[in-house]
Amino acid sequence: MFRELYTALTSANTIEQAFADLTKMLENGAWMFERANEVLHSTVPAEDVRQPIYDRDQAINALERSIRRKVLRHLTVNPGHDVAICLALMSVAKDAERIGDYCKNVFEVGYFYTEGFHVAKYQVPLDEMSEQVSEMFGKVIKATRSSDEDQAEQALARALRIRSRCDQLIEALFRDQNQIEFHEAVAYSLLARHYKRVAAHLANIATAVLGQLEDLDFYPQEDEK
Repeated sequence: MFRELYTALTSANTIEQAFADLTKMLENGAWMFERANEVLHSTVPAEDVRQPIYDRDQAINALERSIRRKVLRHLTVNPGHDVAICLALMSVAKDAERIGDYCKNVFEVGYFYTEGFHVAKYQVPLDEMSEQVSEMFGKVIKATRSSDEDQAEQALARALRIRSRCDQLIEALFRDQNQIEFHEAVAYSLLARHYKRVAAHLANIATAVLGQLEDLDFYPQEDEK
C-alpha cells in the first residue's frame, strides 16, 4: 500500500530515490537510538559517539530536504496532481526527522546526567521500553522498504504498549513518596518522554504504510504531538 502511494512521483528512479531517502533516515535514527542508549548504560564513552550522533542528525535533516525537493519538483511539474499523496510523504519525512531529534535528546540525558540509575522500579521498565523501541525501528524499516503491512501493524501495537508504560511511569514518579534524587527523577521522566515520542513518530510512519492517510498525525488517544 505505501509503495503504491508514491507511484505518482513520475519516474521509477524518483520513486526509488524517495524510498531510499526515507529508509536512510530511519536507519540513521535507529543507529542514533542504539548509541544513545549505550551511553546511558555507560557501555561506550559519551565523547566517542557525541560527534557521530550529531553528524547522523544532520544527515537526517539533509535527507528530509532531499525528499521535500522531490515532492516540490513533482508538484511544480504537475500542479494540482497527487497533492494528498505528496503531503503524506512530506509528513512521514518530518516524522523521521523528529525521530532524529528525540534520539539526540536521549543521548543528551546520558551525556549530562552521569550519576547512574539506582531505582529498579523505574530503570527496569525503561530498559524494556528501550528494547521495544529498538525493535520498532526494525519493523518500521522493513515495513517502509517492502510495504509490509504486517510489520507495520506489529509496530503500531508495540507503540500503544510503550505509550501506556511511559504514562504509568511518569505518573508513578509524581506520586512517589520515597526519597529519590531529584536529578535521577528528572532523567527517568525525560527518558520516558523521549521513548514515548520516538515510538509515536515511528507509529505515524507505520500508519502511512497501512495507507491510513486520514490518521496521520493522530496517534491513537494521544492528544499532543
